[in-house]
Amino acid sequence: MSSIPLVSIVMPCLNEQGYIEACLDSVRRQDYPAGRLEILVADGGSVDGTPDVLARMAREDARIRVIDNPQRLQACGMNAGIRAARGDVIVRMDVHCEYAPDYVRRCVEALARSGAENVGGAQRARAKTPFQHALCAALESPLGVGGARYRSAANEGFVDTVFLGAFPRRAFETVGLYDREAFTNEDAELNQRILQAGGRVYLSRDIVVHYFPRGSFRALARQYFRYGVGRARTAVKHARLRSVRSALPFLMLVTGLAIVGVPALRPLAPWAFGAYALALLTEAVRVGGRLGAPAIARVAVIFPVLHASHGAGFAVGLARFALEGDWQPHDKLPPRHAAADPAALGP
Repeated sequence: MSSIPLVSIVMPCLNEQGYIEACLDSVRRQDYPAGRLEILVADGGSVDGTPDVLARMAREDARIRVIDNPQRLQACGMNAGIRAARGDVIVRMDVHCEYAPDYVRRCVEALARSGAENVGGAQRARAKTPFQHALCAALESPLGVGGARYRSAANEGFVDTVFLGAFPRRAFETVGLYDREAFTNEDAELNQRILQAGGRVYLSRDIVVHYFPRGSFRALARQYFRYGVGRARTAVKHARLRSVRSALPFLMLVTGLAIVGVPALRPLAPWAFGAYALALLTEAVRVGGRLGAPAIARVAVIFPVLHASHGAGFAVGLARFALEGDWQPHDKLPPRHAAADPAALGP
């Protein structure tokens, strides 16, 4: 019997022909013992050649298994993979990321060291285009992400959420699987349930993963609008906010609209919007200055796109879900009484 935990990597996937092979190759190069690792790819009905790539790679490496995800949502794909997983540790991965060779090993070590129900690394952004370089600079700023701890590679300790995540199997037996109706924000929602159940979430500097952010203003606005809707849904569902940070863009948007729409407040407009513009420009120079004048201009525009898109999405989410009362119960992973591999996860 091995004392090294069996790890199940679960990766949702949909039309990722351009990324899936490189991602799986990086997973196969992990320094974790090959015989203690399985790779489950939950495909949501890809039609771009992804199934052919997966079939070929599964023939080359018996550790790779393809799981059907007819609902196509990432949360449902994660659930399908977790149900099929044989491991004692479940590691969530995303196709659009680059993982350090020791990523899996560091996750397992952090779980054993912290005793947490979820561990992960900082959400480190990596750029290929000028727009992405500017966006990475904006995301390094508290003005861009509201001081979220999981965005900083320098932080270590217990937090309210992490990027992606690695879980002992018991976490899903206790609090349930991912919210199968969540179209975004499913990670933060699961972490909120973990915390409400008395569990802990741990951020480790040793766990290194990079992701590639959106490549245009339009794609960024669409992404952050969906983030806002998802966070509002989570807040309504649990009747609480884990932090005021997630509602700040909404509060800023409401304040701005009130200043414009309420006659008694209109005299404040030059001061309020002037102060906001000065803050944007000052911070754009601070975080984007090393990239040159074009990047500073992009960063100065990225900030209000982030704020307005997220705030508008949060408002739409509140309106959409405020009267929702029929929240579906979370499916729980059945306890494994006769485990195929009973390796223990540390203390």
